[in-house]
Amino acid sequence: MTVALMWEARAAEGRGEELLEWARARARALAAEPVRREILRAPQDRVLVLTWWDAEYDAVLPELPEPDAGLLARPVHRWRFEAVEGA
Repeated sequence: MTVALMWEARAAEGRGEELLEWARARARALAAEPVRREILRAPQDRVLVLTWWDAEYDAVLPELPEPDAGLLARPVHRWRFEAVEGA
């Protein structure tokens, strides 16, 4: 089974590049290597990290931690999905 973890955060005003670099560093330093990893950004200094794992849906998987509160405009959002179809 393939499980995808999504981690999304919005940076505090003027700290978008810092949050992006923080997420890049943490995504590369996970305790295990995912099958796939993508890091994206969007307007309003939002950063999205997607990791794909060959694991059961409820498996314990390494996730990005919470950044320091001063780096964020709001709390981190996290979601977990299981793949049902792919190309």
